[in-house]
Amino acid sequence: MNNFFNQLLLLNVLILRTPITICKIQKQKMSGFKLNFLDHVAIRVRDVETSALWYENVLGLKRHQLKEWGDYPILMLSDTSGVTIFPANTNDPIITSGSRNIKIDHFAFNVTQDDFKKAQEVFNELKIDFEIQDHHYFHSVYIKDPDNHTVELTTLMVSAASFYNKGTYE
Repeated sequence: MNNFFNQLLLLNVLILRTPITICKIQKQKMSGFKLNFLDHVAIRVRDVETSALWYENVLGLKRHQLKEWGDYPILMLSDTSGVTIFPANTNDPIITSGSRNIKIDHFAFNVTQDDFKKAQEVFNELKIDFEIQDHHYFHSVYIKDPDNHTVELTTLMVSAASFYNKGTYE
């Protein structure tokens, strides 16, 4: 959980360019609300159109551009979850993709086991390199988008009830 907060803090600094005060967050029981699902991940890219087309053609995400927002961001969604694309400021210092420093390492979309297999077939047809990893409870396939962001498609290999049972991950 601490890594999650570190990444949120970094996003605040990198994207919003606002100074922040870091405070120690104590473990507390959250009550009063429940997160439903990951809504979107915002990424910065060299070419907004190239990236939008890649997410549309490779992952089948649907493009949503709202006139009230102007040219960007472009929302690339599967139902109500997806990627929000912003243009990069190429004058800012570059963090290398291989860096293990504080950054967004990757983002993942959940797929069924059937769609996991179909995705690999599509990637092969499109000649997109991919890597498969067995995470015991999940199997994942990893690809790179045009800006070298790591995109994961993951599928649960056990029943959701048995995995998401509280005792499984504590």
